[in-house]
Amino acid sequence: MKTIEKLELKQIRPDQLDRLLSFWRFKKEKVVFTNGCFDVLHLGHVKYLAAAADLGTKLIIGLNSDHSVTRLKGTGRPINNEMARSLVLASFSFVDGVVIFDEDTPYNLISMVQPDVLVKGGDYKPEEIVGYDIVTKKGGIVETITFVDGFSSTAIIKKSGLA
Repeated sequence: MKTIEKLELKQIRPDQLDRLLSFWRFKKEKVVFTNGCFDVLHLGHVKYLAAAADLGTKLIIGLNSDHSVTRLKGTGRPINNEMARSLVLASFSFVDGVVIFDEDTPYNLISMVQPDVLVKGGDYKPEEIVGYDIVTKKGGIVETITFVDGFSSTAIIKKSGLA
């Protein structure tokens, strides 16, 4: 199998989740979930996602769809379309799956995944994170990871003149 085909297999449709998650749970994998727009990837994203991956054995990223990013960030966003963003995220060795969702929050997706660990950036308090109730109810944990100072997609986009 070619490398690009392996990456494309990490792009998971919601209807494929049950089977994959059942297999992982059978193998006693610890599933970590995080989400975001990941429009213009930078060092902060890489360090954040690597730290999230270290909290378990399988990392799933919920990726905001193009429509969702536009609603959240405004016109002109995303810079990169959802398929490009998804494939770039899938290219990280520590990412096991990327699932695109169209809602403004990943609540429904978190409900489907039922992760053992839910992760967001350090600008959130754990109890304010979307899905906190789902994860803690099943005995999972919610973690925050400190951002790397000086890195922001919005700042990069403004600096580049793309927005």
